[in-house]
Parts: sequence; structure tokens; C-alpha cells
Amino acid sequence: MKPTTKFISILMVAAFVLLACQVSGAATPTAGPVNAPTAIATVEPLTYVNQESGVRVHYPRGWNTQAPAQGDQALMDFVSPDQTVFSYLYVFPAQVSDTPESAIADLSSSALTGLTDVLIVSDATLSRADGTPAWSRVVTAKSNGTEFKINMATAIYGTRVFFMLTFGSPSAYDYYANDVAALLNGMVFESPVVYGVNRSQALFLSGGESTNPRDYDPATEHDSGDKSVFSGLVSFNTSLYLVPELAESWDVSADGTVYTFHLRTNARFHDGRPVVAQDIIYSWERAANPATKSDTVLTYLGDIVGAAEMHSGTADHISGLKALEDHTLQVTIDAAKPYFLFKLTMPVAFVLDQKNVESSSEWYRAPNGTGPYKLTRWDSFQLMVYDANQDFYLGAPSIPQIVVELYSGVGIRLYESGEIDMTGVYSSDVARVLDPADPLHADLYSGVSLCTDYVVFDVTQPPFDDVKVRQAFSMAFDRQKYIDVVNNGVGILAKGPYPPALPGFNLDLQGLPYDPEQARQLLTESKYGGPQGLPPISFTDAGIGNTAGASVAAMAQMWQQNLGVTITIENLDPDKYYDLLYSGQHGQLFSGGWCADYPDPENFADVLFHTGAQQNTGNYSNPALDAILDQARLEQDVTRRIQLYQQAEQMIVQDAPALFIMHDVSYELVRPNVKGFVLTPISIPFERYLWLQP
Repeated sequence: MKPTTKFISILMVAAFVLLACQVSGAATPTAGPVNAPTAIATVEPLTYVNQESGVRVHYPRGWNTQAPAQGDQALMDFVSPDQTVFSYLYVFPAQVSDTPESAIADLSSSALTGLTDVLIVSDATLSRADGTPAWSRVVTAKSNGTEFKINMATAIYGTRVFFMLTFGSPSAYDYYANDVAALLNGMVFESPVVYGVNRSQALFLSGGESTNPRDYDPATEHDSGDKSVFSGLVSFNTSLYLVPELAESWDVSADGTVYTFHLRTNARFHDGRPVVAQDIIYSWERAANPATKSDTVLTYLGDIVGAAEMHSGTADHISGLKALEDHTLQVTIDAAKPYFLFKLTMPVAFVLDQKNVESSSEWYRAPNGTGPYKLTRWDSFQLMVYDANQDFYLGAPSIPQIVVELYSGVGIRLYESGEIDMTGVYSSDVARVLDPADPLHADLYSGVSLCTDYVVFDVTQPPFDDVKVRQAFSMAFDRQKYIDVVNNGVGILAKGPYPPALPGFNLDLQGLPYDPEQARQLLTESKYGGPQGLPPISFTDAGIGNTAGASVAAMAQMWQQNLGVTITIENLDPDKYYDLLYSGQHGQLFSGGWCADYPDPENFADVLFHTGAQQNTGNYSNPALDAILDQARLEQDVTRRIQLYQQAEQMIVQDAPALFIMHDVSYELVRPNVKGFVLTPISIPFERYLWLQP
């Protein structure tokens, strides 16, 4: 247990001084009452309730409550009738290894700071009627020569440690001993109610909020999509197998170009309307409509006959889509492609309700989706609440509610304080959570991700129109030093785009090594003749103001040191970063990265580097590479197909359209009572697979 207890000791000493003044100038209860109730309460006690912390305290008649002093962490202060005995109630997050006794050991050292002549009177289990594990330690101690009797009691309930600190002069404490016992036994614990949500019935997460509406529209967003609210024909399960979603089944023609999807008859939108084939057609044609300005529709739906024509504005519908009947959809693609179904897991392929979308420009704030959860509350920059969809076509999810706290703090700190149930771990905290002695270690999941971080060279802008300049910048960059220093040693050095665990990953890939001398030579051999011949170079990153992020600053420093090149860094609004990149508003260099949408090398080589691909933001074009990728798209033999993609990767590395930096490693903290969690390297609708253990 690592509570923040500094206010306990500071404020307690101050309280002791105040109490000493009171004692010196006022009568202290001794053998009988002095304008005070009897110590044994004979009438019903009063009750203090704190729903957010999940505690009720029945306190004796005659006692009073008062708000804690400013800066004090106490939930509430309880004061005896004559103000000679004080009791403060605190709550702290509990670690898995905590016991009431160990919590007392941690807390008492802070609570007794500054006191002298500390003598333990009793130290034993506190017997409570409800059986909650509890401990009580009673001591005597002095402050400025005045003696006090102090009771420190802890109780653990769920993920919280409750700490009640009670003190007074020995005679006053003994006089109210029965009331003190009633206070300790008067604590009643229950599940907290946060934002009106029962804590034991909800999964609490942290998140952010974008001011860009395109980030919430499945047709235009650039991330993995809200898989709680929306769904498509197929998805991946926790084992990364492709499984039916809205489509109960499908047939594929002998030539592999015609897919006939049979929709579930029990699939409904959140408002109860049945999902029909025309809803799929509407959603996909909306994404392909040039007015939507989707940066992903051709990447994932471009194999469908007629999708490219509609996107270019030469057709008003996608000819390869037909509703054979309400629950039967026919999709014709341009050639047999073994990865086509994988692409339908992406957000741009999710089904939308036309009436909902056309109801308002802010329709996404009250989406009528088909997923396992309904978005029922959205308080901007505060929280989002999702309720389980009881009519979900695959069965209602086990967790009744999901609460996403927006911009509430650093994930690992929120996790430690018990506010959230899951969080990713930044590289700066990885060493800590990997330590078996750290309390968070027991909650840790880790694994390789299918992600690659890289820097894009815009090959249409000088000086990166010269392959030797691109190679020079790659070879002047020390990837391992970057990983060790900037990313705290977390990550796997990347030679090329394919991450480990992706089919086609090649251990024998010949990357561009870190070689500053060779880099300088290449720069000299380029058509620019060396650093003095280069035009001004601008690096575009997502950020606020003029401050350079640590990663970009490290790159610029290496290029300055090894090549003698000065880089200007420009930041774009993070909420508009991708929109601006795809519209071409960027410098010659910009930050990039890609995580696999599906486990196939086509998703890296073809999607990112084929001429004209939507995700080819560096405008790279190599006809020889295109020929290999075109062949690999249609190759049905798995071994030959992998060989082609490995050949393509080697070509990409040598042509250096991007500087490949590292492959990510994922670390996630998950509370022990959250069951069913699997750390997958590809985004899946994981919430529907989880349940909460009481």
C-alpha cells in the first residue's frame, strides 16, 4: 500500500496542538458527564453517507460531523459532544497484497510523525459484525508535553482501505470509549456510486475527447473505432479468429469474387429497428461518397467493384453491392483476395442508421448503433457512460455499464487510486511494473503488438525526392539509442515495416544500419551534394504550441550531430493532425506509425507503400514494387505469397520511403476482478468478452 498520507501527520499535529489548548482551558470528562450525553448511546445513531467512496458511518447521538480542514484528505471529521475527542475518516486504494494489519503499519508511521513517547496499548484484529477484515491499534503519545490516546483502525473492502483515526486526552478518550467502539463498528461498506453508476456493476476506464467530429464517424475516423457502439458483418475474437457478427454466415463463389452474406434476423439497431441489407449498402456508399471525404474507404472497401468509381465521383452508387432480400447482401470484388473479409472488421465497414446520421450534425453524440453497448450519457470533457445492449444479437454483455472518465489524469495514477479498472502503461512506468516487488506487477499483462513506429519522407518534396538523402537520414539515426533514452528501453528495433508476430516477418531482413560515416557519404553523393545544398527542412508533428516533443527533438539532434542538418519542427492541432496530413498540409518529414488491422503483410506493404494507396501519405511510388504487390494480392499459395511480401519489404527498406524506428511492446494493467481479458495485438471489441467478479 502506498497511500498519500502527508496531510494526516501535518494536520494531526496541528489538531493535537489545538486540542491541547482546549484541554488546558476546559473541563475534561472524568467520571461523569459534563453537559454531555452518556457514553453508551441509548437512541438511534445518526448516519453519515458517502456514496462515491461506498461507506456509511452510524455515529452516536450528540456527536457532530464537520467538514475536513482545507487540504485534508479526510472524507469527514466526527467530533464528540464537548469537542474533546476527534475522529477522522480516510479512504485509500488497496493493493492486492494489503491486509488491515499491513495497512496499519503503513499509515501509523505517517499519522504518528512528530509525536513522542509512543507506547502501544493494544494491537489486534477488530471484530466487526459484518465480518469485514479490520485491525485496531491503540497507542498513547505526547505532543508538546501533552499526552493523548489514539486509535488507528483500518478495514479493507474491495479495492479500498478505510482508515479511521480517533484521538483525545486519555481521560476523554476513555470516557467516550464506548462511543469510539460504536463509531468503528458503525462503518458500513457498500459498492460506491460514482456519477450515479454503481461501481461494482461497471467497468471504469480513462480516455480523452476530440473536438473533431470526424474522429467519431466510423467512415472518417483514423483509429480502431468504437466497437462498443458499432459493429459490422464480421470481427475478430480474443484468439484473433475471424467470427460472424451481423452476418450469421456467408458463401463465396468458386472464383472467389462474389460474397453472399446472410444477415442475422435478430440483429437490431439500439432503437429496436431490424438491420437489413440496405443498411449495409447505405453505410458503405456513404463512406465512398466523395462528400464524406473518407481517408480509409478505398483502403478497406476499395476491392468492391464500383467503390473507386463512386469515390472519384464518376458513379452515384457502388455497383458491386446488391440487396438480394432484406437479410441477404451480395458483394462482388474485383479479384479473388484472401484478405478481403479481414478488411470488413474496420470501422469504415460498420453499419450506420441513415435516419440517425441525417438527424443532426452531432448525431455521433447519440449514435443509434448495433453494438453490445449503447452510449447513454456524454458530458463533454468529463465522462461517457455506456449501458449494456440487452437486445444485442450475440447476447447481452455481462458488464451492465462502462464509464469512461475523460481527461481525469494519468492512467497509472488513476489505476493506483482505484478510479479506473484498466490502463495502458507508458514506457516511463514499465520498469516499475515489471518489478515483481511492485504491488502493480500482479495486475500486469504484456505482449508484442503488431505496431511499427516510423517517420515518413514525402518523396515528392526536396530533398527526399533523392533516395540517397532518404538513406542518409535513416543511417544517421541511432534507433537503439532512441529506444533506450527516449522510450526508456521499451520497444524492439525495427529494420522494416513488418512487426514480429506478423506473418511474413523476416529475421534475415537486411536493414539500413546505423552508420553516420556512410550516411554523410550518401548525402555527399546525392544530387544536393551534402548538407550545404539541402533546402530548409520542416518536420511535422502532432502537438501544441512550439514545443518539440522528446521523440522529434531526439531525431533532430541526431541529424544535426551526424549530418550537420538543421530541422524546423512544426506542430499541428492533435485533433486535426490526420485530416491535415491526408490533405497534404505537412512538411517534408512527419511522424507516422501503423498497427495491423488484420494479421496479413498486405496490411503493411500494400496499404502503406503501393502507388496511390490512401495511406501512402509520403506519395511513394515504385512500379517494380507495385508489380510484386499486385501479384501478392492474388496469390493463393500461402508460402509463395509470404515470399512475395518479404521480397517487397526488402525493396521498401532499400528505397527508404520511411525511417523505420521500432516495434511496440504493450503493457496493460487490469484489476483482478475483471475477468476474461486477453491482451491482443489487434483491436477487438474486448468489452463484450469481459465480466466482473464480485
